[in-house]
Amino acid sequence: MTTAREVMTGGAECASVDDTVSEAARKMRDLEVGALPICGEDNRLKGMITDRDIVLNCVAEGMDTTQVRVADYAGDEVVTIGADDDIEEALATMARAGVRRLPVIDGHDLVGMISQADIAKNLPEEKAGRLLEAISAAPSTD
Repeated sequence: MTTAREVMTGGAECASVDDTVSEAARKMRDLEVGALPICGEDNRLKGMITDRDIVLNCVAEGMDTTQVRVADYAGDEVVTIGADDDIEEALATMARAGVRRLPVIDGHDLVGMISQADIAKNLPEEKAGRLLEAISAAPSTD
């Protein structure tokens, strides 16, 4: 069994709930990522913000990205995967939730992120292709 921990990208950095959207965008640029977990003062995962959120829900709406906080994008529930969960469960979760990236948690601690690219690099080609197709076919939420 291949676990999420084995294929994830470790050391995920968070945007703070108090960060502005501009600060989150700069962090994404500097880290060369398209999504950031949002963490509260207690270092617990509160949500996710994506480059798509920033463009479609903030910039396109004419909002001032230097004033809007990432907390506005945290949402009610964060879709995650446990670090020791099977990679197939991660793929099923991604397809069901319509997301292309998942925060990986160990208990309540964020330990990494898993993306479609992580999966593609770590599974046999046929299996990865079939499962990534299912994720891509799901309505996107990120």
